[in-house]
Order: sequence, then structure tokens, then C-alpha cells
Amino acid sequence: MVKRTRFDGESCPVARSVDVVGDWWSLLIVRDAFDGSRRFGDFQRSLGVAKNILSARLRGLIDKGILEHTDADYVLTAKGEALFPVIVALRQWGEAFAFEPREPHSELLDRRDGKPLRPLEIHAADGRPITPAETEVRKFDR
Repeated sequence: MVKRTRFDGESCPVARSVDVVGDWWSLLIVRDAFDGSRRFGDFQRSLGVAKNILSARLRGLIDKGILEHTDADYVLTAKGEALFPVIVALRQWGEAFAFEPREPHSELLDRRDGKPLRPLEIHAADGRPITPAETEVRKFDR
């Protein structure tokens, strides 16, 4: 078995986040939880993943505080719900770059008016939209 590289000791928040939810099955489980999946069978039918892999990923998400298991249901915790912008960002990136023009794909809609969401934007502390070129990473010594 290949030993998994761990990033939980890294000073980079992206590396630590990937350590928690960077596995594609985990992200797809979180996506499905946002879409209403609650039971093991719901996730299994949606993902088509082997039961042992699904069990391991669900257990890992519970251990990391992203899901909780109540009775027969798996429910996102506040920590899990905080992944919503991450899932939306991946979805919007995929809509823009992972499909051919006019190729059908799913859409995330506002329940209230049935319209697609506006693209996510990153804003500076003063509220202005900000680009990658206008940011910098400050690294701290350990």
C-alpha cells in the first residue's frame, strides 16, 4: 500500500485544507450532502463508489468534524457547511473550463427565484474586487 503524504503539519492553509478534504471522494460526498444526500445508500447510489471506500471517506469526514452521523443520517456540521464556497467555486470553475461550449451540465440555482448564482468574486477587506496579482502570501517562520 502506498503511504499517503500528510500536510497537517504545514504552515500553508491550502495544504492543510487539502489534507482534510483534498480526496475527490470526500469532496463529492460533501457536494452530495449539500444536494440533500443523508443516508449511506444515497451517497452510494449517487457516487457509484465501493462500499468500503465510501465507509472510509464518511468515517474520515466525521473524524475531521465535517459530517456527523445521527441515527442513519450523515449531516454536515457547521465546519462542513463552511465548505459551501469551496464547492461553489469548484462548480463554477468546472462550468467555465471543464465542458465544451453548449455541452449540457448541471446548474446550481437560487431556490427563491430559480436563477443561477452570480460567479464568486474575491474581495479585499475594503470590499473592492481583487485579482491574484493584487495579493501576496506572508509566510511565518515556524
